[in-house]
Amino acid sequence: MKHKITYRLIGYFSVVLLLFSVIAGILFWALFTRHTTKIHEEELEIRAVSIADTLSEFFQKDHKGQGMSGGYGAYLRFIDDIAMSEVWLVDEYAQTIQMSHKNNSFSYNELPSGAESLIKQVFDGKVVSNREFSSVLDVPSITVGAPVYDTDGNITAALLLHSPINGIKNAQRDGVVILIFCIFVALFLASVLSVFLARHFINPLKKIQGAADKVMRGDYSARTEVEQNDEIGFLACNIDKLFIQLSGVEEERKRLDKMRQDFVSNISHELRTPVTVIKGSLEVLEQGLITDSDEMQEYFCQMLSDTTHLERLVNDLLELSRLQNTNFQIEKTELNLTDILTEVIRSMQRVAKHKQIQIKFENQVGNICFLGDYGRLRQMFMIILDNAIKFSPLSSSISVKMYRTKDNIIISIADCGNGILPEDIPHIFDRFYKQSSEQNKSGSGLGLPIAKQIAERHNIMIKCESNAHNYTVFSFVFSQNS
Repeated sequence: MKHKITYRLIGYFSVVLLLFSVIAGILFWALFTRHTTKIHEEELEIRAVSIADTLSEFFQKDHKGQGMSGGYGAYLRFIDDIAMSEVWLVDEYAQTIQMSHKNNSFSYNELPSGAESLIKQVFDGKVVSNREFSSVLDVPSITVGAPVYDTDGNITAALLLHSPINGIKNAQRDGVVILIFCIFVALFLASVLSVFLARHFINPLKKIQGAADKVMRGDYSARTEVEQNDEIGFLACNIDKLFIQLSGVEEERKRLDKMRQDFVSNISHELRTPVTVIKGSLEVLEQGLITDSDEMQEYFCQMLSDTTHLERLVNDLLELSRLQNTNFQIEKTELNLTDILTEVIRSMQRVAKHKQIQIKFENQVGNICFLGDYGRLRQMFMIILDNAIKFSPLSSSISVKMYRTKDNIIISIADCGNGILPEDIPHIFDRFYKQSSEQNKSGSGLGLPIAKQIAERHNIMIKCESNAHNYTVFSFVFSQNS
């Protein structure tokens, strides 16, 4: 369903706004009624006190003890128009109520119970108000009472000023109408704001979805192109980083596929050549085409050499596969690197003598303790040293040096052979990658990858430097924290 976020935002905003409006309306109703009633009561009290003071002055000038009649009635009818309210006078002794707009009166017994308490408070000299008279006046009203004094300062009557509260209710009704109008306007604005916010959220999400669809179809160059300094922007940035990582993974997968294809091609070639030679030699011998014993011995030597090459190739492949398997455990013990290097040099001296090559060992650090696999480390050094002897010219020398830097122990093996081309150096640790040279015709291309794997399993960094003419150095970097 389209625009689901838009509809949800509109719904959420509307519900929150309506709840807020109900709460605000209730509070508004209560506070407005209380405030308006209080203001109205204060105005009535001021008017009641003013009228009571006027009646007191009138009483002091004209009243001679004849009771509340004659001039009082005319004045009350006159003052009723000025007060804009109904005015009553209450005689404490006769306990009768005289009404300004009527010629009759009635007794206390006809009043509600709470009204009698108000009149009593007025005769106590207080100015008070209540709504107990509403049932008598037939309309909701506010009543304010004020005392009227005689010439001696005694309270001779209570002035009651009545004012209907219909105006208050009208004001409340007008306030509610305004509030409802404001609610509808707010709902409209909330809907517009919801649509705007939804678009603000949806548009970048659509871009993210479009980029994800492209990546799912194999286009790892896709990017969200969302630039926002908020949570959606951070999400888009992380998704772009994820796409970059996926692109790298895809490139790595392609590289591994190519390596796998190259591996199959190389291993097929490496196996096919000696197998073909051995098969051809066996067919010649089986058919009896060779009868000379010396020539037959030559065939046997060739087959033995090819078989040895196959055996070495298979062993190297198994060794490399084991080292590349993370589940293959290497047994590490505390050992002395100097002892390993000394033994390797002693073993390779016999091979070096055939080419009259001298191996020079320079130890600048003495004994170095290291946690590793003795046999694997020995194999690693022997592979590098064997290559150095293989590619070194006759009557030359090989330098093996052990020295310390600020943070590491370095073991370097340097020869003065033909060297390695710069474009070949990044690939020398790849499987079956080897130089096409006379010295390397018997190589399998697996020695350096094996040495590289042994170094990585021991957290050793192995580096190669060469000037492609007469200088090649393999360096092993041992961290002093290892």
